[in-house]
Amino acid sequence: MTQPAACPLCDTDAGTLIWRGTQLRVIRADEAGFPAFYRVIWNAHAAEFSDLSPAQRLHCMEAVALVEQTLREQLAPDKVNLASLGNVVPHLHWHVIARYAWDSHFPAPVWAPPQRESDRVREAEVAGRLTALHGLMCERLDRWAAQALA
Repeated sequence: MTQPAACPLCDTDAGTLIWRGTQLRVIRADEAGFPAFYRVIWNAHAAEFSDLSPAQRLHCMEAVALVEQTLREQLAPDKVNLASLGNVVPHLHWHVIARYAWDSHFPAPVWAPPQRESDRVREAEVAGRLTALHGLMCERLDRWAAQALA
């Protein structure tokens, strides 16, 4: 797993850093219309999920599940989308996106054409809850990482 000459996920946090562990980090992506759009990014360069060892895959998916659970508990979205594409940036990362029936693209993927106008008021309401969500997410990730290392 060597780093290529230029990889934006190796060279930068690629968003607002929420939490960093030894093997992965969680960032909030700046995606207009989707205030609760997160990525769980593997720190070492790996293009595919199968590049990780079984223990690393379990570690990665436990983090994805923890982020998803925190979003569900704190934001009560209608759905949480999980995706790992890597077509544009071939560095292992999982998208964890809280979705709402009112969002501009629902029920289509966030990358599809919009279905309706954005609801800026509701987006702002969700965004206003993120500071508390990030604190809780960090507490849970810290606790989980400490247990994983024990």
